[in-house]
Amino acid sequence: MTDRPIPPPLARALAARDYNELTAVQIAVLGWDADERDLLVSARTGSGKTVAYGLGIAGTILGEAESLGAAAAPVALIVAPTRELALQVAREFDWLYAQAGARITACVGGMDPRAERRQLEQGAHIVVGTPGRLRDHIERRALDLSNLKAVVLDEADEMLDLGFREDLEFILNKAPPERRTLLFSATLPRGIVALAKTYQRDALRIESSDGERGHADIEYRAIRVAPNEVEPAVVNLLRMVDAPSALVFCNTRDAVRHLCAILTERGFQAVYLSGELGQGERNKALQSLRDGRSRICVATDVAARGIDLPDLGLVIHAELPNDPEILQHRSGRTGRAGRKGISALIVPPAKRRRAENLLAEAGVEAKWGRAPSADEIRAQDRLRFRADPILTEPPDEEDRAMGEALLADVPAADIAAALARLYRSRLPVPEEMGTAPLEREGPQSRGDRTERMDRGDRAPREDRPPRMQHASGPVVWFRADVGRRNKADPKWLLPMLCRRGKVQRTAIGAIRILDSVTEFEIAAEEAEGFATSVKRADGDDVHIERITGEAGERPPKRDFSDKPRGKPTGEGFKGKPFKGKPFKERSAASPRDERSSGDTRGFDKPAFEDRPFAKPAGKPFKGKPTGSFRDERAEDRPKSFGKPAYEDRPFGKPAGKPFKGKPSGPPREDRAEGTTKDFSKPHRKGPGGADKPQRSGPVKPGRGPDGPSTGFKKKKFKNRDA
Repeated sequence: MTDRPIPPPLARALAARDYNELTAVQIAVLGWDADERDLLVSARTGSGKTVAYGLGIAGTILGEAESLGAAAAPVALIVAPTRELALQVAREFDWLYAQAGARITACVGGMDPRAERRQLEQGAHIVVGTPGRLRDHIERRALDLSNLKAVVLDEADEMLDLGFREDLEFILNKAPPERRTLLFSATLPRGIVALAKTYQRDALRIESSDGERGHADIEYRAIRVAPNEVEPAVVNLLRMVDAPSALVFCNTRDAVRHLCAILTERGFQAVYLSGELGQGERNKALQSLRDGRSRICVATDVAARGIDLPDLGLVIHAELPNDPEILQHRSGRTGRAGRKGISALIVPPAKRRRAENLLAEAGVEAKWGRAPSADEIRAQDRLRFRADPILTEPPDEEDRAMGEALLADVPAADIAAALARLYRSRLPVPEEMGTAPLEREGPQSRGDRTERMDRGDRAPREDRPPRMQHASGPVVWFRADVGRRNKADPKWLLPMLCRRGKVQRTAIGAIRILDSVTEFEIAAEEAEGFATSVKRADGDDVHIERITGEAGERPPKRDFSDKPRGKPTGEGFKGKPFKGKPFKERSAASPRDERSSGDTRGFDKPAFEDRPFAKPAGKPFKGKPTGSFRDERAEDRPKSFGKPAYEDRPFGKPAGKPFKGKPSGPPREDRAEGTTKDFSKPHRKGPGGADKPQRSGPVKPGRGPDGPSTGFKKKKFKNRDA
């Protein structure tokens, strides 16, 4: 197959995987001219680059040996831009170098760095990681590059776009200068060429010759849609192609979450990937795709870089990429390893010129057309139903006996209809697309652009098909207990009503969203079945009921005349109902003369001339009962307040109880002097030190031998004028 043979351990691993035919890029890196040289390889995504550089470095790290020996410092380093791509490369190297006894260690962001350090300390032959995490391990001296023989930069253009130039330069400067450097990239912009000139020696430039083959494996489609039909077009494409797994691209995280919620609401098993998810959540979403529990992945460009999903047959660009390189990376997720795939671009009228430029710069031709209609999808469903294994596989004896017993009781047509209904219940409902002609039918250049149709050449507006059909004829009104306060929106209300009521979108007419409820129309012929279906409990917890009235009768508007006043409380409105002011008729009694004109008007009040200008005398002020009038303080007259006069009241405090002291006990010996003292009587030392008995009785005013009897100290005030 090649000029240079594949090392035996790797050849056996390829044979075990039925890898009998190598791709063009794999053959190129195994040529004799590429032996032990630095390589600058340009190859499209999905051309087998991972196996290519795995085979390219095998001779450098293995030589003629059958195994790599004991693990110590790594001999090869693979740098990838994203966590998903690094983990995918590690999985590929696991089976490729399994018989060589290689120990592979992945070092990516979002994982436990302490566990990675323990694995590096135990030894590794090949280390795969992202630039930031690898630099962190190098700075912490957990990753030893002294024994490195080969360095591979995978998706180098993407690493430069993501701002990893400084980390890449740091890693390459720490690696031994005699190592091999293999640089793989889908495109070769100026930054990649400059990086190769700085860190590679006499590099061999390889451009994959299977670029045309890669475009041949992918069928490009450009879907023209109205501005408000992007999401229905994605739904119908997923239903029409019915690929085992599909990838839908959006440009922002919010758009990814929104589109994934819409697809899940319509019955698709969908997950999403964006930069806001942690590594554990990403691994869980990817594992559900690989296990088949989910079939659709909605992702951003960064999150989907390097994703290799099994049997990925459809890639949808719900939002156009920013440049042709991103278009190639997105489309390269499908059509891998010789399998066919479809890459569909959703193109609104405002993005038509941009889509044409992207396709032209990428060097691909797309088939322009419209999104599949609901009728086309139903016709395709009938063909798939006939080829379903439930009909093609031969039944066993038990199934045949049950079928014969069922035929004896139920007509064959009813059994077939029930089987078809069971098959259709597993499929999401297709969307009704508009049939109005769009601006242009195919790609046209600026020079040969045709003139637009004059308004006079168009069909009358009433003869043109509507953009979306609604229920016509008699209708029945229903009410759902969600409104503006619950953020009700037709974008999720309409699919929910179709799913709950088992009806098509054409059976639903006008939708009126109020504050707390939503009222909508259902075609009269579908009303009974809709009312029966919506009674079943569902996960959305939305209660739907029929509004009382005949078919075609619009529900009456609510009357707010008897609306209670007051603020709402937990049990309803609080307060009395608003009754309004009674109408007061004018009375002609007591006419008065008008001051200015002299005419008389009927007023119930007397004229101004007959009214007193002073306020009328009120009731006398009673106040509190005073008893007898008391005399002023200044005069020495008795005061009758029930208390003695001030002159008769003592100025001192009332006498308290006499001080009894502590109970007397036997005399105790003093510790210091050795004498005995009698504590049985209270005593007090005077100024001369002699013991005096405690004075008892009322305190008298005046000064005594012991000082003032009141015990107050005189305050000393500073001279404020000083």
